[in-house]
Amino acid sequence: MTAQEIRKKYLEFFVSKGHKVIPRASLVPQDDPTTLFTGSGMQPLIPYLLGEEHQEGTRLVNSQTCFRAEDMDEVGDNRHTTFFEMLGNWSLGDYFKDEQLAWAWDFMTKIVELDPEKLYVTCFIGDEDTGVPKDTESAKIWKDLFELDGVDAEEVEIGSEADGYEKGMRGGRIFYYDATKNWWSRGGVPSNMAMGEPGGPDSEIFYDFGTPHNEKYGKHCHPNCDCGRFLEIGNSVFMTYKKTVGGFEELPKPNVDFGGGLERIAAAAINSSDVFQISLLKPIIDHLEELSGKNYEQHQASMRVIADHLRAGTFLAVDGVVPSNKQQGYVLRRLLRRAIRYAFELGIEQDLCEQVVPTVTRIYRDDFPEVAEREQQILDAFIKEEKIFRQTLRKGLQVFEKLVVPGHIETLKLFDKNGEFAEKPYTFSELTGEEVFKLYDTYGFPVELTKEEAFKKGVNLTNDADEVFSKLMTEQRQRSQTASAGTFKGGLADHSEEVTKLHTATHLMYQALKNILGNNIVQRGSNITAERLRFDFSHHQKITPEQLEEVEGIVNEKIAQDLPVTWKEEKTKEALKSASGAFGDKYGETVKVYTIGDPKNPFSREICGGPHVEHTGVIGEGGKKFKIAKEEASSAGVRRIKAILT
Repeated sequence: MTAQEIRKKYLEFFVSKGHKVIPRASLVPQDDPTTLFTGSGMQPLIPYLLGEEHQEGTRLVNSQTCFRAEDMDEVGDNRHTTFFEMLGNWSLGDYFKDEQLAWAWDFMTKIVELDPEKLYVTCFIGDEDTGVPKDTESAKIWKDLFELDGVDAEEVEIGSEADGYEKGMRGGRIFYYDATKNWWSRGGVPSNMAMGEPGGPDSEIFYDFGTPHNEKYGKHCHPNCDCGRFLEIGNSVFMTYKKTVGGFEELPKPNVDFGGGLERIAAAAINSSDVFQISLLKPIIDHLEELSGKNYEQHQASMRVIADHLRAGTFLAVDGVVPSNKQQGYVLRRLLRRAIRYAFELGIEQDLCEQVVPTVTRIYRDDFPEVAEREQQILDAFIKEEKIFRQTLRKGLQVFEKLVVPGHIETLKLFDKNGEFAEKPYTFSELTGEEVFKLYDTYGFPVELTKEEAFKKGVNLTNDADEVFSKLMTEQRQRSQTASAGTFKGGLADHSEEVTKLHTATHLMYQALKNILGNNIVQRGSNITAERLRFDFSHHQKITPEQLEEVEGIVNEKIAQDLPVTWKEEKTKEALKSASGAFGDKYGETVKVYTIGDPKNPFSREICGGPHVEHTGVIGEGGKKFKIAKEEASSAGVRRIKAILT
C-alpha cells in the first residue's frame, strides 16, 4: 500500500464509522501565539477537546500536515523528518476505548494489512501520587484483539524508559509505562497539571522491524527503545480526568484523540525501517540519484536532508511562508540553505530547487489542490533564494578556508596509506568567535552552516567562540537600535489626520492588490507618515505598470464612492476566516475588525487597531487622488509599494 492509498483508506474507514472529514489546518497557526508552527495533529483540535463544540459534530477525521523545526538537526537517519502527516480521528464526548482501540486495530491489520505478530502496544501504569489508576481496561481490550488474531498477548510492567533498558521485553506484547511515556496533558505528567486542566492516559501502537538491537542505547531492547527496531505508528489519547483541589475527577464526557504518523505507517506497510523508501519520499531520492550520479546507499544522510527539507519547505510556502530573516521565514530560509549546502556536497551545484521541487509537488498535487495552485509561485521564490545563497555559499566557503588557522598538535594513531595504524602528529585547526561573526556579518554565511562545515572538516571552535559571537551580535543590535532611534512602532508615525487618511488608504490598497494579484498575497509590514505610506507584501515578481494602474484605479474608485468605515470586536478564530491580518501577528481571544463598505457585502475586512477615517470620501478631500509613487523589491519574495495623496 502506498502512503497516498493509506491516507485515502483511513479517511474512508472513519467516514464509514460516522466521522466527518475536516480540512487540514495551516502549518502557520492562525490563533495560537505560543508557537510558530502546527507541530501535531491534535494542536488545531485542542479547543474542542477542552469542551468547545465543533460545527461538524462529535466524530471528526483528517490528515493534518505538521512541521517540527526542532527536529531539523536530527534529519539524516532513517526515521526523522521535519515535515510529516498525522492521520487523526477524534471523539468529542462520543465513543471511547472499546470502539477506538478496535477501530485502530482493524485499520492497521485489516486495511493496511500489517502482520499482528509485528505489533506491540503500551498502556499507562498508573500514578500513585495522584491516585490515577493503572489502565487495565485498555490492556484488556488489546489482549482480546490480539488473541482473536491468534497472537499471545502477555502483559509486562516496565515503568520508565530507563527501566525498559534494564528489564527488556520478557516475552511481552502489552507493556505498561509511566506518565512520561503514556500520559497526555498540556502540563505534562499528572503532578505538573494546572487546576482545572484535563488529561488522561494514552495507548501507543508499535511496529517491530526486527532489526538487531544496538546496545549503545541500553542493555536491552523494549518498545520505547531508540535503536530503531520499534517504531511508534499510532497513539490513542483518552482524555478522562480533570485536575481539581480534591484530586482527579472523571470528566462527564471523556474525549478520544488518535494520531497515527502517515509516513511511519507507510514504512511499516512496506516493512522498511527507512522512512525515505515510502512513496512520499522515494521519488525525491530517486531524482537526487539521477541528478547527482551518486548512489543513495553511499550518500544517505545528504539525500535524506535534501528530500526532507525541500518537501517541508514546499508546504511551508504553500501555507504562505516566504524566506526571510524573521520567524517562520527564517526557518524556511534555513531549510532551503541546508538543502542547497548538502546538494553542493553531492555535486549538484545549480538549479536544485528548479529541478527537485516539481518532483515534490507532483507527489502531493492530486491530494492537496493548494499545492498545484501555488506551485509556480513557490518555485519562483525558491529559485530566487537559491541564486542568492549559492553566491553566498561559494564566497563563504572560500573565506572559511582562509580563516581557519592551524592550532595545537597532538599525536594520534591514524591509518597510514597502507591501511595500517601508525602514530602521527595531527594538526587541529581552530575557528574563533570573531571569525564566525565575520562570516555571518560580512559574508552572510549562516552560523549553523559555519558550525556544520567546521565539524565536517575537523575544525574546532575555540572554547569561547559562542560567547564571543553572542557578545558581538549584541553589540551589533545595540548599534542598530541607536541608529533607528526616533523611528516609530506599529507602522504609524502618529494619529494625525493625514496619517489616518493614508492608513485607511492602505486598507483599500491591500484589498485592491488582492483583487489584481490574487488572495495569496500577505502583508509583511507597513510604515505610514503624514507624507506617504509604505507597504510590504509577499509577491515573487515585479508588478507591471498596468497592474499598478489598476490598483490605483480601484482605490480612487472606492474613495469616490465614499464608503462607510466601521469596526467591531470579534472572536479571533471567526475573524480570521474572513478578515485579513498581517503575517506573523499574534492576537488575543478577540480582535478589532475594520470593515470598509456594506458589512453584508464589504469591499475590505481587516484586523487592525486603528485609527481610520469614518468614510472613504475623507481621504479625497480637497480633490486629492491616491498615487503609487514607487514599487520595488524589499527582500526575497517581498515587494514594497510607496504611495501618496496628491
